[in-house]
Amino acid sequence: MRKASDTLWDLAIAEVEKSENPDDDGKRVEVWEKSILFMGNKNGGKTTIILRCLEREEISKPTLALEYTFGRRARRHNTPKDIAHFWELGGGTSLLELIRIPISSNNIRSFAVVLVLDLSKPNELWTTMEKLLQVTRNHVNKILTKLEKTNPEVATEIKQRMWNNLQRDHPDYELVDPFPIPLVIIGSKYDIFHFTSKSEALLLKARVLINHLAFGYDKSKSVSVDHSKPLFIPAGLDSLSQIGPPPASNSDIGKMRANTPLELWKKVFEKTFPPKSFCDLQDTKDPAQDLQYVEYEVDIMRAQKKQELEQYKRNASKSWKEMDFDSD
Repeated sequence: MRKASDTLWDLAIAEVEKSENPDDDGKRVEVWEKSILFMGNKNGGKTTIILRCLEREEISKPTLALEYTFGRRARRHNTPKDIAHFWELGGGTSLLELIRIPISSNNIRSFAVVLVLDLSKPNELWTTMEKLLQVTRNHVNKILTKLEKTNPEVATEIKQRMWNNLQRDHPDYELVDPFPIPLVIIGSKYDIFHFTSKSEALLLKARVLINHLAFGYDKSKSVSVDHSKPLFIPAGLDSLSQIGPPPASNSDIGKMRANTPLELWKKVFEKTFPPKSFCDLQDTKDPAQDLQYVEYEVDIMRAQKKQELEQYKRNASKSWKEMDFDSD
């Protein structure tokens, strides 16, 4: 019971003890801790989605390399706040090696990926999606392979959880290879791709979805499979028969060599939107060379120091060559 003489420090200690001790019915309240990696096209809107989810009124800035923030939410009144870790990969497909940093065997059970694809750049869309998902899948599979030896129960649980999204009687069951951890694909800038006055409503849907991944909030029950409107399709609720064939003539489709429906869709898509080469998508790995971070005074000083370093190297090399070593 609080006393009138309690200081702010006393109250803080009491709150911590209350959160660490079992509650009234004798059960300890479990604190959830989840992680999400956002990746996708450069300047595709990843930061905006994160800020909206965390209800932060900040101006989004270009992401440099791999950035981190977190959010905390309580599931109900007077309970400890759950924690969500938000990682954001910048640079589009230029920093693929950084994907392995946030995803580890310690957090793989509570990890999710959000892929944000810029619909206003269709020529980059498929290549960006393919590269990012391929590298992520390979890294996660390596972790699962190790877990199969050290903790097989957890590895089996993770794999089975992803298959649970698809019913055994689903028409495409034999064709599907589920992504090994929860994955959400968001098409950003729909208002540019297809004029709409409902961009705020679409952001709200994205926020509800991210809150489900991050804090376990209820999922949205809405489903939209009409391609003339914004799509909203939970895993397992569509099929190749519902999607239909790619928009190409039978003669064109007959000329395309594809082993799977996905390969066929890729060929038709890339014929309509010729992809940029991977080299074009590979932004410089040195942020100092990125034009978006230009600072005149800093760049002048940096160039001067670089010249001094090169001169020092030349002088040191010359002195080394002129040294007279004693021979035994």
